Amino acid sequence: MADPNVPNPHPPEFDRFLYASVGEDRNGYAVTVLSTLARLGLDPWNETAELVSLGRDGARARLGALLARFRDVPALASDHGRIARDLSQLLPEGRTSGSLKRAASAVADGHPGKSGAIWAVLAIIFVLFQMFMVGGSGSGE
Repeated sequence: MADPNVPNPHPPEFDRFLYASVGEDRNGYAVTVLSTLARLGLDPWNETAELVSLGRDGARARLGALLARFRDVPALASDHGRIARDLSQLLPEGRTSGSLKRAASAVADGHPGKSGAIWAVLAIIFVLFQMFMVGGSGSGE
């Protein structure tokens, strides 16, 4: 069971929005909001927190502008406004969890949470450990 005192770097309240489809790409594959934002060079969770902080109308306008820039889904060229309106309805509002408030305030303040740095350090230690173990296991022949 997860420790409730450890902050989730990706608020679960964002999932319904981030994993919603924006349409099909030219190859017939479903494209989600998450992949759309990532392909635009944006951090999907930070952008979602920013959209939440803008309120429903501001989020719809910003999302519409972002979708208009995205060329991988042909249907967005003519229908980005309606899709932005529908997707903005999936954003969390009202009473939100502490993790969502932290994520939104981190975006507003420009200070990301410390958990990302901790995971990065742990990943580096793990890689170094793996390199040491693999490098030291040879018989010298």
